[in-house]
Amino acid sequence: MLDYYLEKHGRYPENVGHVLWSIDAYRADGEQLAQILYLLGVRPTWGPDGAVQGLEVIPLSELGRPRIDCTVRISGIVRDTLPNYPYIIDDAVEKVVVLDEPLDMNYVRKHYVEYVKELVQLGRSFEEARTAARYRVFCSPPGSYGAGVNYAVEASAWRSDEDLAKTWVQWAGYAYGKSFHGAKAHDVLVLALRSVDAVSRNHESDEFDLLGCCCYFAYHGGFLNAARAASGRDVEAIYVDTRDLSRLDVRDVKVEIERVVRSKLLNPAWMEEMKKHGYRGANEFSRKILHLYGWSATTKLVDQWVYEELARTYVLDEEMRRWFEQHNVWALEEIARRLIEAAERGLWKPPSELLGQLRETYAELEGILEEDVVAGGERQGGSIDVYTAEDVEHWSESLKEVESLWSRLRQGRGS
Repeated sequence: MLDYYLEKHGRYPENVGHVLWSIDAYRADGEQLAQILYLLGVRPTWGPDGAVQGLEVIPLSELGRPRIDCTVRISGIVRDTLPNYPYIIDDAVEKVVVLDEPLDMNYVRKHYVEYVKELVQLGRSFEEARTAARYRVFCSPPGSYGAGVNYAVEASAWRSDEDLAKTWVQWAGYAYGKSFHGAKAHDVLVLALRSVDAVSRNHESDEFDLLGCCCYFAYHGGFLNAARAASGRDVEAIYVDTRDLSRLDVRDVKVEIERVVRSKLLNPAWMEEMKKHGYRGANEFSRKILHLYGWSATTKLVDQWVYEELARTYVLDEEMRRWFEQHNVWALEEIARRLIEAAERGLWKPPSELLGQLRETYAELEGILEEDVVAGGERQGGSIDVYTAEDVEHWSESLKEVESLWSRLRQGRGS
């Protein structure tokens, strides 16, 4: 990963964001945890039983590069079933921030010093600031799960990148470590986002892909969007592929999105297998395209050609449309609506003729659905209704603190 970043940017990253899930322990033997420790410049010490007993600092002379800061967003499952993960990372940070090293060779300490100063300016006491400035592992509050961004995207409840960024910060702004569990830390998280150069996640199996679940774009894409919005910089989206240990690869998330699109969504063989499942297969088409739209909303990494091919393959192809109408017309309505919403939001710019065909087909689908609906109820159809926290009182109230911090800290303006 360091080689990949150096080749692209000609320098080391100061801060790497990590999306760290329990799969790392249960299926990958701690690969990503090991990466985090090595970036920080520490290594585990092992007991005779093979368990990690502690950590030791790797000297700069041996490391041969700066210590790179890490901002880690864990899942609720890591928090609840792998408490050793945040403990180990917190222990590593605690060891590294006190080292007497040049700040340009110890980015962890460099940011720690900056955070202490800014947290005091934000109203924390000096002692509180010294503790909080060490926070590097973040998650949702104890007892809760998720990143929130998927709900906002799927409900069309956002207008700007900052809306999604604030949602991600609101959900993720609680710190975990050896002596704190769910400490409120939205201020530290926003400070950390300003220095993040890249956001990374490991992928160890093709049993899943980044279009398979809304959590992939909510955590990883949401993290990337929040870092970009907070810093005003073009933060890197990194995908670490460890599916085959003999062919390790690090690549841009954009490349991985297109790999999955070509191998599944636009692969006739895969499509035919999904169609054998009827209603459920149609739902799989719809879900993957919805999640692709989520990646587009959070990262802007979905190219024009992807949208055009999906529109022609799933919505405008007469044979495919008849199949959807027979098995699950609701799934086709969702696909068409998301493609139109993406165009309305400027995520792609379809030719006017193509957009007109999409709208015409969508209107016909609405007619079919209106004939089929027997019971009353609410569903989103026709125009895309967009609303945000400003439009919902209890959302607005819960976001007040994040809104205030955001306006004070975004892009380094401080207090």
